[in-house]
Amino acid sequence: MGGHPFRLRRAVTYQRPAPDSVDDAIASPEREQPFEALGLKADEYARIRDILGRRPTSGELAMYSVMWSEHCSYKSSKKYLRAFGQKVTDDMKKNLMVGMGENAGVLDVGEGWAVTFKVESHNHPSFVEPFQGAATGVGGIVRDIISMGARPVAVMDALRFGHPDHEDTARIVHGVTGGISFYGNCLGLPNIGGETRFDPVYQGNPLVNALAVGVLRHEDLHLASATGAGNKVVLFGARTGGDGIGGASILASDTFTEDGPTKRPAVQVGDPFAEKVLIECCLELYADELVSGIQDLGAAGISCATSELAANGGSGMKIELDHVLLRDHTLTAEEILMSESQERMMAVVEPSKLEAFMAVCEKWDVEYSVLGDVTGDGRLVITHGGVTIVDVDPSTVAVDGPVYDRPSERPTWLDALQADSATSLERASDGTALRGQLLQMIGSANLADTSWITDQYDHYVLGNTALATPDDAGMVRIDEESGLGFAVSLDCNARFCQLDPREGARAALAEAYRNVAATGATPLGVSDCLNFGNPEVPAVMWQFSEAVDGLADGCVELGIPVTGGNVSFYNQTGETQIHPTPVVGVLGVIDDVDRRVPSGWQDEGNLLYLLGTTRDELDGSVWSSVVHDHLGGRPPLVDLAAEKRLGELMSNAAFDGLVSAAHDLSDGGLATAVVEGAMRFGVGARVVLSELMQRDGVDATAALFSESGARMLVAVPREEDVKFRGMCDARGVPVLRIGVTDSEGDQVEFQDHFTVSIDELRATNREPLERFA
Repeated sequence: MGGHPFRLRRAVTYQRPAPDSVDDAIASPEREQPFEALGLKADEYARIRDILGRRPTSGELAMYSVMWSEHCSYKSSKKYLRAFGQKVTDDMKKNLMVGMGENAGVLDVGEGWAVTFKVESHNHPSFVEPFQGAATGVGGIVRDIISMGARPVAVMDALRFGHPDHEDTARIVHGVTGGISFYGNCLGLPNIGGETRFDPVYQGNPLVNALAVGVLRHEDLHLASATGAGNKVVLFGARTGGDGIGGASILASDTFTEDGPTKRPAVQVGDPFAEKVLIECCLELYADELVSGIQDLGAAGISCATSELAANGGSGMKIELDHVLLRDHTLTAEEILMSESQERMMAVVEPSKLEAFMAVCEKWDVEYSVLGDVTGDGRLVITHGGVTIVDVDPSTVAVDGPVYDRPSERPTWLDALQADSATSLERASDGTALRGQLLQMIGSANLADTSWITDQYDHYVLGNTALATPDDAGMVRIDEESGLGFAVSLDCNARFCQLDPREGARAALAEAYRNVAATGATPLGVSDCLNFGNPEVPAVMWQFSEAVDGLADGCVELGIPVTGGNVSFYNQTGETQIHPTPVVGVLGVIDDVDRRVPSGWQDEGNLLYLLGTTRDELDGSVWSSVVHDHLGGRPPLVDLAAEKRLGELMSNAAFDGLVSAAHDLSDGGLATAVVEGAMRFGVGARVVLSELMQRDGVDATAALFSESGARMLVAVPREEDVKFRGMCDARGVPVLRIGVTDSEGDQVEFQDHFTVSIDELRATNREPLERFA
């Protein structure tokens, strides 16, 4: 197939109402426009008129509405997010190739390789239409990775659902997990981990945060920028349809009512098979050096891609909207501009390379159309039906949107919540009661075996997965010859964040850092997805500002940068705000995945060591929640210097082959770590608590269930005992031998307290989520 792209792929012309042109806007300045229905405030609409010196056309109004939405412009959060770029040391930049502002962050991982990763939300669509909402969340984050010039190699997800017994939870759980598995499995990408939590606060507003990772050679890096007057602007991939119209401005930038699922047309519809072909097409285009700039079409669609490419390149564009290939020929110009149809990309191509670009697209059976040209006049001009419907400075659309300094106030209810400590809760007085509490905890939804969910995902497709669920972090091999790989983890304890958003965010960072370190990898960078309630509520803005400051300061302490991420506001139902949920993804590098450390032990006779110090910290814990239905007090102390020492120890211990297993201590404390370590491969353990209780001054309840940070449970072969202890002492990491792995009897024994069989543990652990099967 050959010929000019206008003739080859031109859309069929249908009669539509005459478009609202720039000339019309000048001639009818007082025409009323539905700016509020598009999500704009009256003052924002007035500002647009001031910028243009006239009323906007309908097309311009559509573009500004989506690009100035909370979801796209970060207008309520931008003031605070600057801290991530300001609080950066030279040491934090040493591996940073691309930071915030691009589609995804990029880290140098050595040997000429780079890794790009990002996490984003698809929360509101996943309540309205769970399957498509979650599926297109995966598709969108994968396209961010493609647009950096990388091959996607893995996905993860962080999910928050309502109460497991609520009548609507099954609908959402089945839809979301089905959508994630469908899209990811069809793409042929391994899902290597994540987390799933249940809490009534998410009942009407689930959270679906998707992370994707890609790998690339340094020289293959691509950025979202349009430069070079005369270069062609090409839209390629799936055709544009009526799905996802207003998704960014109306669905993702507003709150739900209590009337249940609404706004279905704003949810996109995904086609993973089209995206799979698009991935291969893009990678060949990159390999043949046929693309000067590229942008995926996600939130805000063509409005976003044209304005951001032009603004980032300091250039302009002239676009003919009639050349957009449509699935629905009844779409108006405004709908075409706002559509968030999936599996689309926009490229900037030099004229001399256009024929070769077209040939690659045709090879992969990917449709394309040349929409127009890059110009040097600094204007974004879009025509439709032969008339100009958009004539703007692209920076005013994509960069210079409103920045709000919203009222921020510490909530009045927080003092009472923090004063209500778990220290006043009744504690077990004997081993039988402690045993019952442990079973109660591991039989709760938030500590339950998630196999019913994760078994829907393919963990090992592509053949490079080194670790996956249920290990502490996922790990993927990058280079088959050297064994170079990366590890990544997604974490957040929203209960801690409700008690103290600053310390809760730091705890999320510490946990993700620790989970990556537990595998033997060295943490390098952060991507975050900041899920909060209504920013127009002063208490929510205070929570947000505290969390961002906590994360920014924490990254400085750990020496790793925030490479990018996402903010999701308006997560509320009626007046009920979700708990602050700043999900933190940490990515690290390991020189050889053969040195990886799993989360459970496979051999008997290994020595079990507890690293770190245990304090009586049960506020916000699983114990307080499950056993006492209690939330109050303050989250555990976050000691990032101790976390860093622990991480460095684990990296070196893994390199020297001194540890056979490692499990971070977080939800459920030491007891849960021992149980999960034993269940991983069916090898039991005998644990003694007396020396720990004496050394750290804690009772049996705290020794078992405290959620103090900077702690890890490790299994050490006997022959490495002396060397490992010496390494701990040299690095200032508290170390205490607490037991031994033991397959005899297939049980876990906490000496002088209780014993429970692995079979009983597994049966109890599986039951909570099997109700959804």
